[in-house]
Amino acid sequence: MKMVKLTINGQRIKAEEGTTILEAAQENNIYIPTLCHHEEVTPYGACRLCTVEITKNGRKRLVASCLYEVADGLKVITDSERIATNRKMLMELLLARCPNNKAVRDLAQKLGVDKTSFKLDDNDCMLCALCVRVCQEVVGVSAISLVNRGVNRAMATPYFEDSNVCIGCGSCAYVCPVDAIKFEDIGDTRHIYWPNNKMEFKLKKCSNCGRYFAPQAQLDYIIKKVGLDPDAFDKCPDCRD
Repeated sequence: MKMVKLTINGQRIKAEEGTTILEAAQENNIYIPTLCHHEEVTPYGACRLCTVEITKNGRKRLVASCLYEVADGLKVITDSERIATNRKMLMELLLARCPNNKAVRDLAQKLGVDKTSFKLDDNDCMLCALCVRVCQEVVGVSAISLVNRGVNRAMATPYFEDSNVCIGCGSCAYVCPVDAIKFEDIGDTRHIYWPNNKMEFKLKKCSNCGRYFAPQAQLDYIIKKVGLDPDAFDKCPDCRD
């Protein structure tokens, strides 16, 4: 494991080679705002709020800290006037897209942005694609994706219809940074609500306590993928202990 030396806001730190600036900063309790980053999926650089200023070989430039890897001698500034101006513009754009979203409003306030000069829309989804990436990279089913272009860009199931590969696990809702995706279990059914569609999944009933505990489609997927016995999930986690 090779370590590299760099400075962030004048603080000298060491980080493992291959680590991004954002990861190195977080490991050293240095705050860099971000909404689209999650340690379990490949960085995407959607929100760009994590932009920092680097100096390398005497040249200064702005980079997305979630994508840019650390290097020996790298100098990083996270809070210069140039960065603040850049973040303010990005935050105003995001606030215009999602003016009624609490997570977006809270971060805007933290960054000193209380209004936007852009035309207001009414979305909850910020198009960070975290849900898409976790579905592809972690769950492995690719039930959702980003579709269309420009102002019509959206997160959706194929053709905005019910997905035949979604297993109802809810990972997309868990990872969403702005709570644009929600799900709830009512009786024997799980309801998942995406910005442009919704689906229902039957839940498995525990053979011991009678509690509904997970989507049958999710359990079937795990059984097939891992090669478990068909009755591996006949009991809920509590009754299996």
